[in-house]
Amino acid sequence: MADDEGEMEATGAREEFKYSLTGDDDEDTPWGFAHDCTGLFTPLKDDHRLVDLRGCAPEGGLLAAVDRVGVRDACAGNAYLTLLDAAGATMGSYFVGGVTVTAVKPSALGKGLFDVTVRLWCQNALPGSAGVWELMRTGQLNRNGLWRSMGPAGRLAWLSVAMLSRGYRHRTDSGDRAPGHVFRMDGRQVIDVDSFYCALGEAVDGPGGYFGWNLDALDDCLGGGWGASPPFTLEWQHSEVARTRLVRQRALHQGTATLFEVLLEIFADHGVEVVLQ
Repeated sequence: MADDEGEMEATGAREEFKYSLTGDDDEDTPWGFAHDCTGLFTPLKDDHRLVDLRGCAPEGGLLAAVDRVGVRDACAGNAYLTLLDAAGATMGSYFVGGVTVTAVKPSALGKGLFDVTVRLWCQNALPGSAGVWELMRTGQLNRNGLWRSMGPAGRLAWLSVAMLSRGYRHRTDSGDRAPGHVFRMDGRQVIDVDSFYCALGEAVDGPGGYFGWNLDALDDCLGGGWGASPPFTLEWQHSEVARTRLVRQRALHQGTATLFEVLLEIFADHGVEVVLQ
């Protein structure tokens, strides 16, 4: 498919690639690298997406599938699509199923590279996530409040990236803060449940931080290992804003309560003192 010189040139530039693809049965054997990826963070159509791997250097299972295009089934199988930082380190990965090559052509992005179109299934790549990953990759995810200008879909995408990237963002630190720590959450932008989790993750885990994105996930995070181990104190500033917005009724074993009240109960059950300000 490409001469040896082209393949060597593409391989030598791996640190410039933003994406890698690896078979799910052998994470040590790459299927290829790509400079860009379009179509991944789009709404699902018929449970699948058409994704263009632009400036791609196919290897392994992807290379075998590329060579079968137009001849027989070009399905490479299941894989992990990984987002890379500027140094080539893994920021986060998505499981992608049924990766099937539907088209391939030489790429204008470099000698020995190809633009490869694949059809795949991926449930967790939410629309709006690409911009959040790019902030992280370029080192711009470095201050609080960047999520505040986003709409509902953007806030949900923010939370998904925060969850998937936590291992990368904490690859050099020691984990949870010591019990007894005081965290401060700015509640002025808590206008719905997703904005609450954005604000909480930021308070506990810093810019782009994650500390749950639903009630079950919050309960898991409060068990430790996600940046804070109870007992600790949460100073909820401007909490009245959230009290008037988080009013959806939730069923409890003894009746119903607003989401705001349920959150306070979950914190109390884990020994977290919430100071409403």
